Amino acid sequence: MPPPSITVDRCLCRAVPFARLLPGARDAGWDLEDLVRETGCGGQCGLCRPYLRRMLATGETTFHELLTEPPGPGPADPHPATP
Repeated sequence: MPPPSITVDRCLCRAVPFARLLPGARDAGWDLEDLVRETGCGGQCGLCRPYLRRMLATGETTFHELLTEPPGPGPADPHPATP
């Protein structure tokens, strides 16, 4: 049985297609942090960050594989733990 297919083409938290983000990001010369700050995409759950990173690097807006980022600083936690 073949593995299930996957299509990732948007930020799920904001419901914004990558194809809608790319032209503005390219026109403005945004890097990933600029895109997160200006659109909110990638700033909540963070699952789309590796896709956004690749989109900015390659121009791809539809992905058929799971991408992950190594552990490290991710989206800011709006409710950080207090001691």
